[in-house]
Amino acid sequence: MKIYTTLQKGEYHLHHCEDYLFLDKINPHTTVCAVMDGCTMGTDSYFISTLTGKILRKIIKAKSYTDFYTPSFLSPATLLKDIMHQLFNELNILRNQLQLERNELLTTLLLIVTDTRLNQGAILVVGDGVININGATTVFDQENKPDYLGYHLSEHFDTWYEKQQRIPVNALQDISLATDGITSFITLQPSSETTDPLHFLLIDQGRSETDEMLNMKLKSLEHQYGMKPGDDLAVVRLIW
Repeated sequence: MKIYTTLQKGEYHLHHCEDYLFLDKINPHTTVCAVMDGCTMGTDSYFISTLTGKILRKIIKAKSYTDFYTPSFLSPATLLKDIMHQLFNELNILRNQLQLERNELLTTLLLIVTDTRLNQGAILVVGDGVININGATTVFDQENKPDYLGYHLSEHFDTWYEKQQRIPVNALQDISLATDGITSFITLQPSSETTDPLHFLLIDQGRSETDEMLNMKLKSLEHQYGMKPGDDLAVVRLIW
């Protein structure tokens, strides 16, 4: 398996990139990845997307230590729920410790757990974003009114979780998670060549021999096709 990532500030954002991405392994066969998009209308929204990623890092590192001494064989769907439960609790603790207001907690989240032993995965979608599973792309668009995670931290976790969009992955071939910035590409310079940025970044496997595939593709979109994302962009792509 190879993992490719890219994180880029959008043309319409002057100061901060409000997106963030995360990836790590619990063990050699279990991988966890996520992309987050802080709400532009929120307060310091780059902070909550980054904080969410840092909490995920803490959770996954703890799980990797535990799994080293006591290996578990939980399914991706079970692990996904457990990770989210811990994230929910950690965010609530920090919300209280830092006295964070609701508009400081607004981030989307696309989270995947994959297991190569089972050749399966599980994805959770909270808010806007795009996923590609083995060539089938789904755009989650809530018309600029995403149902941010921060809206629900006071709710009972199990009740909230059962209402969320969870997508099973039955074969691990080529899977991507992206924030909605991938649908925001704008033309800055006219070009005789055209391409679909979403297909180019999430489906086309050109340059997959290099770890910098996605960054190189963004350079191609800019210099060959005259296109750049208007909104911030975070992408994680896994190819087996």
